Amino acid sequence: MMSGQDLFNPPYDFQAGAALLVNKPLEWTSFDVVNKIRFKLRYKLGVKKIKVGHAGTLDPLATGLLLICTGRATKKLNDFQGMDKTYTGTITLGATTPSYDLETEFNQTFPTEHITPKLVEKTRESFIGELAQLPPVYSAIKKDGRPMYKKARAGIKVEIEPRNIFIHHFNFTRIELPHLHFEVHCSKGTYIRSLAFDFGKALGSGGHLSALCRTKIGNYSLKNAWELENLTDYIENL
Repeated sequence: MMSGQDLFNPPYDFQAGAALLVNKPLEWTSFDVVNKIRFKLRYKLGVKKIKVGHAGTLDPLATGLLLICTGRATKKLNDFQGMDKTYTGTITLGATTPSYDLETEFNQTFPTEHITPKLVEKTRESFIGELAQLPPVYSAIKKDGRPMYKKARAGIKVEIEPRNIFIHHFNFTRIELPHLHFEVHCSKGTYIRSLAFDFGKALGSGGHLSALCRTKIGNYSLKNAWELENLTDYIENL
């Protein structure tokens, strides 16, 4: 198998091992993208099976960087999953949802009149460094062998354990209350939906994640990613 950066550069040897940076479309699941690429490769290469996997799930309402490996390069997925991530997005204050994003309906509203840019900045400082974070109930984390979001949708109460995460930087690129546009660089395992929910609560209000884009995994950048349609065209024209 090729090593290092060679995995990312065409021409790809998909069976020997390739690594692909892909921009996940809005409302696609990460598995949808993996499945699309796997189907195209099986058809084009004339094989019944080929390994395809991704290094870190993005929620359906998020866009941005997926790092996808094929063939024997899938052995590197754990290494890629352990890398830091960088995101841009928007926290909207004044309302919460059970999923902490717009995948579920609003369940509570809160006042926002007391929130000022000065309060936002002071609160932001408390979200830098090591934090104990509760993942959303609507997440793919398994509890008793079953994803928590399935239990949540079935109305089953789930006890969640906090996880230690690390926020390297968390900056607001634009404040247009009640919308806070941000960039965050964080450790693996960080839920940006939980960050939005916790930030709203810390402001004495409520908040949810209204937009999210993953821009980096380690040093790998969305700027160098394939659009999914262009990648599938590339595979078809091999």
